[in-house]
Amino acid sequence: MNNSFSESYKKAGVDVTAGYKSVELMKEHIARTMIKGALSGIGGFGGLFELDLTGISKPVLVSGTDGVGTKIKLAFIMDKHDTVGIDCVAMCVNDIICCGAKPQFFLDYIACGKNYPEKIATIVSGVAEGCVQAQCALIGGETAEHPGLMPEDEYDLAGFSVGVVDKDKILQPDTQKAGDVLIAIKSSGVHSNGFSLVRRVFDVNEQNLSMHFDDLGTTLGECLLTPTRIYVKAVMSLLDAVKVKSISHITGGGFYENIPRSLPKNLAAKIERNAVQVLPIFDLIQRTGDIPERDMFNTFNMGVGMIVSVDKNDADKAVAAIKAAGEDAYVLGELTESEEGVIIC
Repeated sequence: MNNSFSESYKKAGVDVTAGYKSVELMKEHIARTMIKGALSGIGGFGGLFELDLTGISKPVLVSGTDGVGTKIKLAFIMDKHDTVGIDCVAMCVNDIICCGAKPQFFLDYIACGKNYPEKIATIVSGVAEGCVQAQCALIGGETAEHPGLMPEDEYDLAGFSVGVVDKDKILQPDTQKAGDVLIAIKSSGVHSNGFSLVRRVFDVNEQNLSMHFDDLGTTLGECLLTPTRIYVKAVMSLLDAVKVKSISHITGGGFYENIPRSLPKNLAAKIERNAVQVLPIFDLIQRTGDIPERDMFNTFNMGVGMIVSVDKNDADKAVAAIKAAGEDAYVLGELTESEEGVIIC
């Protein structure tokens, strides 16, 4: 690889040696994610992972892929690139765990206008941190330099993850019934959804993002760039503690789009509006943008990152298990016979 260099390709905007330097700089971050089963280092043509199927009689692989979305624009403006990788991992693994699967490994893809090795390594440091939180291995990825396709100082970030679950333990939303309790697991903020609206509301620029808000306890930019919570540890602990019937990851589309995805057609989620512990950032967004409350609940997570359905007799035990795993949780509502999907009252 030391002999690999093309002056002609460099003149066209792609410096392959920068890519090699990026790989060297990111190795220490990737090493943090190595867990049992990770068989290969970076640099090969494929990432190798040996599944530990102990206790799993019918293994089913579950995959998820996603990106960070337009939240990444804030990272450009603030020149802060060590957290968006956490968001990327979170958006993938939080989907995987909704059926009861445990994430095993992750791969990332970074497309950039120009490969600045230190910046790429910083981005990957966030991806690695996300993998550590998700208890999965970062076994590969790709950095692609795209001169002329995007500005030199910009990039896009996407990822892909695979988990495994025993077929007999896949969550069964059809087992839900009226009276089952809905439990909210708190979010850390806006997470990685709705940022096209957020950027319009605040007319996002360097000056606005540096403004301090007492309600937020920090600057607007720091609050908005707060990484998405990764719920793997909490959900795995919850699955061991009680029988979970369904899980909804509250992403783009908010309550009204995501909750029905985990419900039978004859049931609706009846949520007590006063029970929702709305975070201050959402009050600020709604007030500043003069946004109807219905639109807020149909765009943002409103402080609820995940919603779990359990039998009412298991509710207290479920909340306790989530809290013991380091997340905050509370009863949000219950299921009722209706085809409305979501009822906020």
